[in-house]
Amino acid sequence: MSSPAPRIAWVDNLRTAIILLVVHMHACVTYSHVGSWYINEGPDPSLSVRIAFIFWQAHLQAFFMGVLYFLAGFFAHRSLARHGTGGFLRERAIRLGLPSLLYMLVIHPFMVYVLLGNPHVEHRPSLGRLYLDYLTSGRVLSGNGPLWFALGLLAFCLVLAGWRAASARGKADPGTPNAALPAPGPRALLAFACAIVIATFAVRLVQPLGTNVLNFQLCFFPQYIATFAAGVAAARGGWFEELIASRRARIAGWLGLIGGPLLLAIVGILGGPPSAHGPGPYVGGWHGQAFGLAAWEQLTGLGLGLGVLALFRSHINHDGSIARWLSARAFAVYVLHPPVLVALTPCLRLLRVDVFTHTLLLTVLGVVATCAVADLARRIPGLRAIL
Repeated sequence: MSSPAPRIAWVDNLRTAIILLVVHMHACVTYSHVGSWYINEGPDPSLSVRIAFIFWQAHLQAFFMGVLYFLAGFFAHRSLARHGTGGFLRERAIRLGLPSLLYMLVIHPFMVYVLLGNPHVEHRPSLGRLYLDYLTSGRVLSGNGPLWFALGLLAFCLVLAGWRAASARGKADPGTPNAALPAPGPRALLAFACAIVIATFAVRLVQPLGTNVLNFQLCFFPQYIATFAAGVAAARGGWFEELIASRRARIAGWLGLIGGPLLLAIVGILGGPPSAHGPGPYVGGWHGQAFGLAAWEQLTGLGLGLGVLALFRSHINHDGSIARWLSARAFAVYVLHPPVLVALTPCLRLLRVDVFTHTLLLTVLGVVATCAVADLARRIPGLRAIL
C-alpha cells in the first residue's frame, strides 16, 4: 500500500479559499437572483443592483471552478500513477461518489421538503410520500446541488483511468512523467484560451447560460474539461511548478485583475446592458454579445486563474494550525453549506440593511456556521472518511 503524498500548503490554502468563495457566490445568488439557488430572497433587485452583482459574480465564475479542476487534474494524474487503476477508482468512488450520494439522498431532500417545505406542491402529502416520489420520479438525479462538481470530477477521472488503461497496452507506464518538458509559453496559453472561447461559444448555441442537464451547467464545461486536461498534462510533463512560478503567470494575473473589469465594461457598453428580466443575447446563440461574453470569460478566467495560483504559491504558502484546521474541513464545508445558508437566510430578514450588506452578513455567518457544522460532522464515525 502506497503512502499518502505529502501535502502542499499553498494548494490546500487555495482550495480552502475557493470553497469559501463558493459559499460567498451562493450568498450572492440568494440576493442578486443572478444564477440558480434554493432560495432567492425578495424583493427583486433593481437593474443597477443586478448589474453590480453580475459584474462581480461573472469574475468569480470566470476562474474559480476552473482552478479547482486544474488542481484536480494534476493530483488525479499523480494518484493514478501511485495507486494504479483499481486503487485510484476505489479512492475516487469513496471521496467523490459517496459524498454525492449523501447530498442527493439526504441533504437535498431535507432542504426541499423540510427547510423550504416544498412550496411548489399543493395539498402537500406526507414527507415519506414526497421522498418516495423524489426517488422514483428520477428527480434524485438532478438533486446534486453543488456536488455537480464532484460528479463531474468523478466522470473525468473515469475517462482518465480508461484512457490510461488503453494507452498502457503494450507500452511503457503512461503515468511516468516526460523528461524536462517546458511549460507552455504565452502563445500556447493564448491559443489554449482561444480554443476554450470557441468551444464555449459553440456549446452555448445549444446549452445557453441558465440551462442545465441534471443540474450540470454544460455552458461552463468546456473550461472545466480543458483545465482538468491541462492539470493532467502539467503533472505528466512536469511543468506544474515552472508555469505557476513563472513571470508570465504573474503578468497574466495582473492582466486579468486590471483588464478583466475594463473588458467586461466594454463588452457591456458595446452589447448593451442586460434587461431587467435577464441577460438576453449574452446567454448564447448566434449573437455578438454571446461571443463577446465567452471571449471575455475565458481570457479573463485564464489570467485570474494563473494569477491566483502564482499568488498563493509565492505569498500564501504557510501551514499554520488555523490553515490546517480549515483545510481539513474545507470539503465538508463545500458539501454542507447549502442547508446552512438556506436556514440562515430567513433569520436575516429582520435586519433593515441593503442587499450588499445582507450578502456580506450571510457570507460571514454562513462560513462560520458551516465550519462549526463541518467540524461536528467529521466527528461522526463514517462521515469523516468521506468529508
